[in-house]
Amino acid sequence: MSKKLIKWGIIGCGDVTEVKSGPPYRLTEGFELAAVMRRDAQKAKDYAIRHGVKTYYTNADDLINDDNVDAIYIATPPDTHKLYALKVAEAGKICCIEKPMTPSYSESLEVYNIFKEKQLPLFVAYYRRSLPRFLKIKDWLSHNYIGEVRHINWHFSKPASNLDKSNDYNWRTDSKIAPAGYFDDLASHGLDLFNFLLGNIKEAHGISLNQQKNYTAKDAITACWLHENNITGSGTWNFDCHDSLDKVTIYGSEGKIEFSIFHENAIALDSKTKTEALFIDNPKHIQIQHVEGMRDMLIHNNFVHPSMGLSALHANWVMDKIIGKI
Repeated sequence: MSKKLIKWGIIGCGDVTEVKSGPPYRLTEGFELAAVMRRDAQKAKDYAIRHGVKTYYTNADDLINDDNVDAIYIATPPDTHKLYALKVAEAGKICCIEKPMTPSYSESLEVYNIFKEKQLPLFVAYYRRSLPRFLKIKDWLSHNYIGEVRHINWHFSKPASNLDKSNDYNWRTDSKIAPAGYFDDLASHGLDLFNFLLGNIKEAHGISLNQQKNYTAKDAITACWLHENNITGSGTWNFDCHDSLDKVTIYGSEGKIEFSIFHENAIALDSKTKTEALFIDNPKHIQIQHVEGMRDMLIHNNFVHPSMGLSALHANWVMDKIIGKI
């Protein structure tokens, strides 16, 4: 990129863009949030006014083809990611897609291939790869504080919400949009992070079912996997248990590391040579480092972004292997 200012548009300015992901596109030097789109005109206008955005649309095509917009952030539910991403590629623009890239590996492969063919930058919002608390864990691993890594385990469970039990519509538990429900929405973050920390998963197997019958998507998943460097892995996700638990343990030949994917508690290292527990707060706008990294790659050309189309595509492959889609 030769531009010193990249103007972004957001498709789908819903809750996720209010604090977590929208403001970074306005606050990051070198980026400008030039336009937003939401199908509800009043909500689109309200968002634009509150976030200081000059232009708003109710039609995604109008935003995508706006000559004043250089890049698009797709923040809609996953079932429309492919539709909009292919249009962004056709328009020849940079794209960042909210995770997961699409609901399936096959659709994500289509998206990845078109951006590769057109040589357009494609990012996916697996922002945990850029957060300081997880970079510290990667640093511990790089220093071999726990020796040779043997195994990683993640247990995630939570009680069903009132919405889950109400029969009211929620796209996150609609099997047509998220076949494995909250697993698609939440577990994708952790599995992608494990690829980042330990190297890509090369084999994955799982058992998945609709255990509680609260909604149409699957709600209980158990998996095992193998990383390229022969580190074994296992995970359990259940979305109607009595208590919330989010615990990851990386076991090594000389110690272990413990942390959570979502809960903001301490990251802990316990080994023969070093014992440490650190509270590293997430930023207010949790995608800020992810967005700044895109700026550094696109404008300053001094950074290789950790979350792009290829790594996100692999996360889709792992999830589809676990739930038996491939």
